[in-house]
Amino acid sequence: MLVDLERGRGARLAPAGERLVEAQRQAERRLARTFSALAIDIGQGTRRRPRSRPELQAPAMRLRVAASHDFALAALREALPVEADLALEITVMGSLHALRQFSEGETDLAGFHVPIGLRASDDFAEFRQLLNPKRDRLIRFADREQGFILPHGNAARVHNFADVARKGLRFVNRQPGSGTRVLIDRLLAVDGVDPSTLTGYVVEEFTHAAVGATVASGAADVGFGLRAAAAQYGLAFVPRVRERYYLAARASTLATPAVSRLIELLRGPVFSRIVRTLAGYRRLDAGKIVGIEALARGASRDVR
Repeated sequence: MLVDLERGRGARLAPAGERLVEAQRQAERRLARTFSALAIDIGQGTRRRPRSRPELQAPAMRLRVAASHDFALAALREALPVEADLALEITVMGSLHALRQFSEGETDLAGFHVPIGLRASDDFAEFRQLLNPKRDRLIRFADREQGFILPHGNAARVHNFADVARKGLRFVNRQPGSGTRVLIDRLLAVDGVDPSTLTGYVVEEFTHAAVGATVASGAADVGFGLRAAAAQYGLAFVPRVRERYYLAARASTLATPAVSRLIELLRGPVFSRIVRTLAGYRRLDAGKIVGIEALARGASRDVR
């Protein structure tokens, strides 16, 4: 319980709530240091246009991005200076929801992730059904590690979901429709665990950072998410899957100034610096354009 209610005295934070708030404050301080280090001049070496009041100049180009929560995408948005003439308007939602918005033409780009090598065509078929091989393309973004997020030291010695269920540990889940929830349900099947035996399976959070904060606060014993989220709170991490994050785009928009500028940034030093600050991230072929058929590729050894 995060809040205590007392008759005549109103509400106050319970000890778990106080730990959650403190964990969030610590994460915000770490992120503030990271973002300030990333605020570099993308336009370095290019001629700058004179501006009398730079703070009032909005970027000339904007891209609407419906995306699954990702630390590198958020850092890229924050690091873009005015000289880039590009703003990313990111709305965070589950991977499936983002792809549905993209399919319906409600957003310019959709950010989503799929595991590398986890051959579960039935589980991820809906992802591919929302993309048109002739109309759409994928922009490579980054590879990430997902796994168990645990208190420092991993005293419970968790290595799979069977351990979580057998030890009766309190789990914090992700919301339905998120790529991580699809992954969690698939791994439960791989580990031979009935979701109903998992304490906390119905307790849901909407971002990797929130899962990390919940474990850091002591409100849960274990979560599942990005290595970067565990590192943000100084928590233990047990890897299970490497995954690939993509940005879906219309093939017809790839040559437009805004999308071309984004691709240029992903291939350059700015994004390289961002990825180097994030635990568990790898920048492989960032900015490369691939077809929808890339979603069917992978190597089973990448799943632990």
